[in-house]
Amino acid sequence: MLGEEKKRSSRVYDGVKDVKLGTEGNPAVVTVKTKERMKEVAATFEKNGWKYEINIDPDKAENITALKRLLNPPKPKTVKTKVGRNDPCPCGSGKKYKKCHGK
Repeated sequence: MLGEEKKRSSRVYDGVKDVKLGTEGNPAVVTVKTKERMKEVAATFEKNGWKYEINIDPDKAENITALKRLLNPPKPKTVKTKVGRNDPCPCGSGKKYKKCHGK
C-alpha cells in the first residue's frame, strides 16, 4: 500500500489521472485502536459522504491523517504580483518604481 502511495505522489505523469481522496477509486484509509473510536470516525466519513477503510489495531498508534486532510483541505497559495520597473511605486509617491524604491 505504501508503494502505491509513493507512485501517486511522484511528479512524473504516467498517464493515470490522480483520483480524489475519499472517492471510490481512492478511499481514505485510517487506523484506530478501539471499536468506539471506529464508530466516531466512521460517523464523520458517513456525514460527509466520503468512501473510507478503517483498520482496528490496538498495538499501533492511531493514524487519521487521511481524515484530517479531508476535513482541512490545503488552501491555494496566492502570489502577489511583481512590481515592474516602470510601474508606479506602490508607496504612493507617484514616481516610477525604478526611481523610488527600486534602487
